[in-house]
Amino acid sequence: MSIKLTQTISSFLNGNDNVAARARHENFPVATRLLPRDERANLMAIYAFARMTDDIGDEATGDRLALLDWLDDELDLAFRGEAIHPVFQRLTPTITSLGLAPEPFRALIEANRVDQRVTRYQTFDDLVGYCMLSAAPVGHLVLSVFHASTPERVALSDQICIALQIVEHLQDVGEDARAGRIYLPLADLDRIGCSEDDLLAARANAPLREVVAFESERARTLLNEGAPLATTLPWRPRFAVEGFVAGGLAVVDALKAAQFDVLGTHCRPTKRSLASHLTSAFLASHRRSV
Repeated sequence: MSIKLTQTISSFLNGNDNVAARARHENFPVATRLLPRDERANLMAIYAFARMTDDIGDEATGDRLALLDWLDDELDLAFRGEAIHPVFQRLTPTITSLGLAPEPFRALIEANRVDQRVTRYQTFDDLVGYCMLSAAPVGHLVLSVFHASTPERVALSDQICIALQIVEHLQDVGEDARAGRIYLPLADLDRIGCSEDDLLAARANAPLREVVAFESERARTLLNEGAPLATTLPWRPRFAVEGFVAGGLAVVDALKAAQFDVLGTHCRPTKRSLASHLTSAFLASHRRSV
């Protein structure tokens, strides 16, 4: 390893050595207190890895690709029980106890590599392909934590995770555009007549609001199509999945309440909307179970 790369890694880690502590304090709905201690610990270990990977891909100074390669190497060590960084040391027991494969972790790393070279997505299918790297693997890992991974459940989980990634992108349109990234499909921008410069304004104009409304409904559809996943799970993980879906739908509500002005409004879900969707999910899952 070169001296320059060693300095880059050291500089990043010195500013991010509290990633596990941040994971414990950030809003991570699936790590609910209703879950058993071992499941919470496994979920938080996975979250800390995902958080660290995203921080490198989005915030690290210097050679981000080299740092992502370092993550790959550290992941290899974690699978051998020889990890050096605390985040990966805490990941090893989770890998061992659940018999996890490296592919979902590597997909999350690859998604951040993609972010270093791809800044636009031509079609919605292109964006979904990216989400299959950046979001779907998290669902695969969560299902493994719950000992509930089947092809049918994975397919439903993918829909939920893709939708959650989309609503996150919709919340961050302005921030992403200022960073040089656009996650709204260019084909939809062109069709509706929204320019890339419109994404840098202080407030969303009519064409941008129309694009956001259109993508919001796509996300709502995916969330509703993936929601039956909850009914296939025991009650504790069922509640966690319902929380994810309710959270996504509450964000869609917030976008609509702001008239889809994602540039001039901080679109965050309200507790009332979240509670309403949780109640609806509980009642719907009860009806499906009867």
